[in-house]
Amino acid sequence: MATAQTKSPSIGTWAPVVGLGWLIPGGGHFLLKRTGRGTLLLVSVLSMFLLGLMMRGAMFQPQTGDILTTIIYCGGFIGDLASGLLYLLATWLGYAQPDVAGHVHDYGTKFLVGAGLINILAMVDAYEIAVGKKD
Repeated sequence: MATAQTKSPSIGTWAPVVGLGWLIPGGGHFLLKRTGRGTLLLVSVLSMFLLGLMMRGAMFQPQTGDILTTIIYCGGFIGDLASGLLYLLATWLGYAQPDVAGHVHDYGTKFLVGAGLINILAMVDAYEIAVGKKD
């Protein structure tokens, strides 16, 4: 059985694309000259994030404790942070809503995390395009 060695792509090939894709949603795709996909991602992540802010969703802060608390709060924080510049601007400008009961606030919190999760998928897509795994 022959084993094929795959050469790992250099970090200079994909790091700028992934870094810009994290900082500006869709930015990695713009760097790769995929403007249609980049625009769609930018509009999607920006809309979800802004809707989450308008619904006064809470931003997660990492907390530890039992395993469920750790997973929920640290995972939610990673999801929020994955929105890149949107998250950094919101926290820098002092956006901090308390976690209150109510459907609208709860949906807003999920929208904020969902925007970051979509951006993670966008970064993975940009990485795969940059290293030649997909067109």
